Amino acid sequence: MNTPSAAPSLVYAYAATPPAPALEHLLPALTGVAGSPVTLLALTDPGRGPAAAFAVSDVPRSEWDEAALKARFEDLDWLEETARAHHRVIEELAAHTTVLPLRLATLYADRASALAALRRHGQALATGLARLSGHTEYGVKLYVRPAAAPDPSGGAAPRPSAAGASASRPGAGRAYLQARRAHQHARDDHYAQARTAAERIAALAAPHAADHVRHPAQSGPLTASGAEENVLNDAYLVRDAEAEAFREAVHTAVRGLPGIRLELTGPWAPYSFAAPLPPPTAAAP
Repeated sequence: MNTPSAAPSLVYAYAATPPAPALEHLLPALTGVAGSPVTLLALTDPGRGPAAAFAVSDVPRSEWDEAALKARFEDLDWLEETARAHHRVIEELAAHTTVLPLRLATLYADRASALAALRRHGQALATGLARLSGHTEYGVKLYVRPAAAPDPSGGAAPRPSAAGASASRPGAGRAYLQARRAHQHARDDHYAQARTAAERIAALAAPHAADHVRHPAQSGPLTASGAEENVLNDAYLVRDAEAEAFREAVHTAVRGLPGIRLELTGPWAPYSFAAPLPPPTAAAP
């Protein structure tokens, strides 16, 4: 365990883990937020042995107290860098053991306060870790592809400035309306395909998962392509022994549905299935 800095510090917690001795060899190679070392803070019950631990870093109080964070959360570059470091530690831990990810910027006044939280929530943490053991998270997103825009006779819809020219083309307006109807039918068909895919995924893939969470559909810059619409954004807690069967079932579910696009991601640490701890109040100055 690192000796705390002489400067006043807070304890930044990334995740709860089983206090596995093997992690002690992994942690020295990890770099946490603000380039800080990562250590394991464990609470041992003499009667039952260790139940849970926190992966933590000591961070300067002057840069991480409530007043400093209020300003820093307005700095998008800092926020992105900190989130990347936070998730990097969690993903590295998840590659070696079961993890319960904690919220970004989970802070305790000192190690005694962090240990008190472990003591207070140790049973819930141990139960959560046992539930997640042997499981990982997969993301399943469905996107509706845009239908082809109406383009009768190789041209776009008549513009007001070209009204005279359009009038000399018999049936141009009728052709455009027909193209509009075809476009709407294609669009409706793509949405119907998305519903079919969602139903198939629930029937074929869900049996390989222990749990399932439906997140709000993404929009704007969060989507993979501005031309596509995200209509399904689900997370599955999948048994490691059934991961390959789960992936195959998801891909099978969307076959023959050209109006949609599947995005299957993972394995991830189980962010969507980690019951959050009550926010610590000890980080205030």
